Amino acid sequence: MTFAATVLTLYPEMFPGPLGTSLAGRAMGEGKWSLDAVQIRDFATDKHKSVDDTPAGGGAGMVMRADVLAAAIDASVQPGIPLLAMTPRGKPLTQARVRELAAGPGVAILCGRFEGIDERLFEARNIEPVSIGDYILSGGEIGALVLLDACVRLLPGVMGAASSGDEESFESGLLEYPHYTRPVIWEGRTIPEVLRSGDHAKIAGWRKSQAEIDTRSRRPDLWDRHIGGRVQSPSGARQKKEE
Repeated sequence: MTFAATVLTLYPEMFPGPLGTSLAGRAMGEGKWSLDAVQIRDFATDKHKSVDDTPAGGGAGMVMRADVLAAAIDASVQPGIPLLAMTPRGKPLTQARVRELAAGPGVAILCGRFEGIDERLFEARNIEPVSIGDYILSGGEIGALVLLDACVRLLPGVMGAASSGDEESFESGLLEYPHYTRPVIWEGRTIPEVLRSGDHAKIAGWRKSQAEIDTRSRRPDLWDRHIGGRVQSPSGARQKKEE
């Protein structure tokens, strides 16, 4: 079954963009997934093809109109396909959600622009607001590319071996361990001895330890979730967090 992606955007020329190259591009050429970029302006009804208007209550910028977006959605999104809107007001995208989407028949993505989208659209259509991070972009198109890349790489046969992504960051709740390759010595820095030992048990233990150390120092939020609300004592023993 082909994973079908539909993107509703004011800039369809941005697609497939980078998704037309590398793993995603090869997978598209092999029919593992498809992409349809829909021009939202095609569903505007006035002679100027207006898709936005001034914000109710006043303020700067423009707001995308619910009526135009609803018409685009109703004409382009197949029943049963998850409909997401890329917006900084959305719930942060996670690897778990990506896996859920990649396991389905496809996804439809609405790309926001301007000051945002008329809130009534979210009430009238089953739309999941999604954010790719705590920062602001010019529009939702870059976020849509990120989301689609994350999904496509998980489709069967895209990465080759099914286990290729099992130990990557976020799959186990931890950041991924550090990687090394030849030359063994570079600018006076040597690949850790354990990785050259051939002892697979020791290597696995070192990688797990390094993943935990990096997650604890770089992403304490992930570390806290990983250990289930427990923290490390100075001696290394785990203790229950104080309420």
